[in-house]
This record gives sequence, C-alpha cells and structure tokens, in this order.
Amino acid sequence: MLTKKLQNRQRRKRRIRARVKGTSLRPRLSVYRSLRSLYVQVIDDEAGKTIASSSLKEAKGKLSLDGAKKLGTLIAAKAKEKKIEKVVFDRNAYKYHGRIKALADAAREGGLQF
Repeated sequence: MLTKKLQNRQRRKRRIRARVKGTSLRPRLSVYRSLRSLYVQVIDDEAGKTIASSSLKEAKGKLSLDGAKKLGTLIAAKAKEKKIEKVVFDRNAYKYHGRIKALADAAREGGLQF
C-alpha cells in the first residue's frame, strides 16, 4: 500500500504522461530524480526505444544546481549527435523548479527546443 504522498505523485505522473508523448520526430526528454542523483533519457515512445541517456555520474557533477546544468548540457550534446533538435519535456511529476528547472534551461541553452 502506498502512502498518500506517493499516491499523489503517481497521480501527477499519470496526468502528465497522458499528455506527453514522444515520437521519432519529437522524442520525450524524461527526468528522474533520486535522493543521490539525476538521470535523463531521450525516448521515442512509438518505437519504445531510448535514444540517448545520461546521469550525474557521467556528467561528473554533484547533486546541485551546477550538476543539473552540467547534465542538461551533456544530454543536449548527446541529442545533437543523434540529430535531435526538438523534444517534449517530461518532468515526471516533479515541480518545475530547482534542479529540474536548471536542467531544462541548460538543455535549452545547449540547443534543444522544447
């Protein structure tokens, strides 16, 4: 049985994912935030494949705003290598502030269009 907090998070996540779909032309940039790290994936939902992925460990950053910015620029560079310029941002039930916002802004500065 889930706690009320987790139930609310799952409900938010389902609500967001009902609207956000990744295609081959415009894949989904999905963010996962754990207690120790941040993970980002560029996903084509039609094919069910991950196109590019990265984590804070790979970006050699710490769990902070600066680390999130490093991760955003890294995933933007990886997406550019795969010739992806437009994505749909999936914040995954997290509030759009702090590390999530820093990551999104850095990915935009890296050349991705949301």
